[in-house]
Amino acid sequence: MAVNESVRLDLDSIVEAKFGKGKVPRFVLSWLKKFIHQDHLNGILDQGEYLGVDFLEKAIEYYDVHLTVEGRENLPEDGRRYTFVSNHPLGGVDAVSVLAVIGRKYDGNIIIPANDILMAVKPIAEYTIPVNKFGGQSSSLSEQINGAFASDRQVVIFPAGLCSRKIDGVVQDLPWKKTFITKSKANQRDIVPIWFSGRNSWRFYFLDKLRNLLKLKLNIAMLTLPDELYRSQHKSYTMVIGKPIPWQTFTSEKKDIEWAAWVREQVYKLKK
Repeated sequence: MAVNESVRLDLDSIVEAKFGKGKVPRFVLSWLKKFIHQDHLNGILDQGEYLGVDFLEKAIEYYDVHLTVEGRENLPEDGRRYTFVSNHPLGGVDAVSVLAVIGRKYDGNIIIPANDILMAVKPIAEYTIPVNKFGGQSSSLSEQINGAFASDRQVVIFPAGLCSRKIDGVVQDLPWKKTFITKSKANQRDIVPIWFSGRNSWRFYFLDKLRNLLKLKLNIAMLTLPDELYRSQHKSYTMVIGKPIPWQTFTSEKKDIEWAAWVREQVYKLKK
């Protein structure tokens, strides 16, 4: 059975539902479709009946991404629940790749808090918890996060919440949020650190800087992520998996936000 037509990206329908029929000029819609590479994105969604991990691996193949994974031996095989945390340099290929590797290892028994863009990828909907980056948060979000960490699924999370920015001239994550520390301790989950290589185009970081200078509410840099994903074709990336960090490490000696910063440091130390 092929992927249902309703799964495909249809910018016309999205814009009409959001703003009303005929409110956005046709030439604007045409430009937007080209900018986000709608036809190319739908090429992924047209990959037959691939779902879950199979779909993620097919997407990597579709983009001709060459992924080197180091430290596979650090992926636990003891049947326990873990929290897998990673830096987020790209906002697209990195998320797909990390989910594919962890998902394949644990037979798809994974879950990830996902933004609006990842939530739109219906073939992996079973893995996602909606974290809205463009609007208000769902009132049930906290309950869903708690449920994910209390479940028997492997939690995959990008603690920065957004993809990396250029900070002090270096492409790196924003400060990590403490949720993964707090919930991992509460549910006795060891934390597995992951470092992923790569960076977006100069345009992405320029728009992010411009947004901050102009104090714009709209995250204009994030709007370019579909194009950044398109540009990731035929490129090579490295994913390094570190040794699990016991949940008992995170004592009251530091605040959870400080422990989050410490784990972030351990992730960047994995960089070769």
